[in-house]
Amino acid sequence: MRKPHIRSVAVAVAVVTAATGLAGTAFAGPSTGEARSVASATNADAVVAAARTAAFAHAGATGVSTGDELHAQDVMLDPEGARHVRFERTHDGLPVLGGDLVVHLDHKLAYTGVTRAADQTVKPAAATKARLTADQAAATAARAAKGEAGTAQLVVDARDGASALAYQVTVTDQDGTNTVVVDAVTGKVRSNTPDSDQFLSPKLVKSLQEKGVTADPVIGAARSAALARAGAPTGATAAYPSAASGTGKTLYVGSVGLTTTQTSRGHYLLADPSRYGSEVRDAKGKSTESFGAGTKFTGTTNVWGNGTTANRASAAADAQYGITKTLDFYKKTFGRKGIANDSKAAHGMVHWGNKVANAFWDPTCTCMLYGDGDGQTFKKPLVVLDVTGHELTHGVVDATAKLEPTFVDSNGNQYGEPGALNESLADIFGSDVEFYANNKQDTPDYLIGEKLGLSQKFLRRLDHPSLDKLEGTIDYWTPDTYYTEVHAGSGVSSHAYYLLAEGSGKKTINGVAYNSPTYNKSTVTGIGRAKATAIFYRALTRYMVSTTDFHDARVATLKAAKDLYGASSTEYKTVDKAWAAVNVTAANTPAAKH
Repeated sequence: MRKPHIRSVAVAVAVVTAATGLAGTAFAGPSTGEARSVASATNADAVVAAARTAAFAHAGATGVSTGDELHAQDVMLDPEGARHVRFERTHDGLPVLGGDLVVHLDHKLAYTGVTRAADQTVKPAAATKARLTADQAAATAARAAKGEAGTAQLVVDARDGASALAYQVTVTDQDGTNTVVVDAVTGKVRSNTPDSDQFLSPKLVKSLQEKGVTADPVIGAARSAALARAGAPTGATAAYPSAASGTGKTLYVGSVGLTTTQTSRGHYLLADPSRYGSEVRDAKGKSTESFGAGTKFTGTTNVWGNGTTANRASAAADAQYGITKTLDFYKKTFGRKGIANDSKAAHGMVHWGNKVANAFWDPTCTCMLYGDGDGQTFKKPLVVLDVTGHELTHGVVDATAKLEPTFVDSNGNQYGEPGALNESLADIFGSDVEFYANNKQDTPDYLIGEKLGLSQKFLRRLDHPSLDKLEGTIDYWTPDTYYTEVHAGSGVSSHAYYLLAEGSGKKTINGVAYNSPTYNKSTVTGIGRAKATAIFYRALTRYMVSTTDFHDARVATLKAAKDLYGASSTEYKTVDKAWAAVNVTAANTPAAKH
């Protein structure tokens, strides 16, 4: 589950180019191909400057006003010439929560439109002054989150139709951190959200425990053919560290090849120098959010694990394999270099915490944290491939649209369509990672968590979401979707994606039977997974912001389809049909909040 963190109060300028389209892989996409790289910092600076100028020149559309400053987070250059700049905003020097926007330009750097998170004017009333001190706000936050509060910093909270002066505070307890936002005038807690992104919601875990449902997957599956083990280089004196070819004997996907680091003759480290130094470490039962506190996996054989939980490196091999395949999927499919598209390592820690029945994307350490299960409900480590693909995709969303839930209850369950869309995208691209890996021990499918060992045989599924009785996932949108827990609500856009990719009705793929229904009894003919994936990724990176709901997502994917294939194309028309088939249409778009 995505437990959102509200983005930090310090707004840094980080200009990164992001690829679009699809490279020449199994996901081969349209002829537009991969985005051109920025030739130099000067080019990126010119695009940012043009976008910033356009934002203020078109203030009526963009919502920027006197006192605002725009800080570029991402610059995207499309092959057909369009440019997109994602900004975070400050007002009178204060970070604005929910103030993000994307300014769109043509190839001549002329303004063509904006995608903005806040519809209202993003600033508190001119006479508004803080009545609480920073210390009082920190004390309020500490009581709300039951931990030790850090320094409170003033922000403008522009989320959910608001424009309030507030304090943002990070609160730490033994299980991690929460971000608490306290109204600077009334002292009311405006939000209190855990910072880690959990795969399973508190609601689901409690339900499984109450029902006595267990997840006990089969591990140590039949091994594939023996893989080469790396020894010391031969010939001339070797230079260390260097890349080496190792073998992971995993819990879930058999024996797999892993690129590791040879640190000296006959000594190896479970870190991949060919993928930015991505590495998995052993948390050894600690609930730490510091990757540096994890213990490195080292060895003398370059064989990691033995396919059983008795060997601590077995889970590490699964995690390293999943991280590798996720990074490769994003790079070879979209040209994305790392989770944040910054060519930095992806990290993971296995054996995290004491009897933890969950897995997390943790933005504090920007790493994956994998529990070993509680021994009762979940009896094995949660290191399966689509869990990793799902959680690392939350990292991709954090680096792009930063989709946030609308509200969180006292038990940590999240609600609201932006949070549900975030969960859906994690399921969609997590499934795509499986198809990319094409591992015979983990058949590629549109099921999520099918390797967890649940009696339902899956956790969620994209073709017919309501077949999931554990979370009560929904197939179609209604006005009540706003109040639906985010995993259950994710079915709306996941279903739309499946219909776009594969179409409605019965279909068998890789031996798995699907039968996708439609709200309006229509027949939808799919355009294929490659094109559907290209459209959803482009929509995420170009046209989604922190408040994007399902109707906004429909518009975003239509814009993406128009960019890639044209407004008169079959692909564009099928996007519209797929959303209508889950009851998301222009006609039933809710009124905007102000």
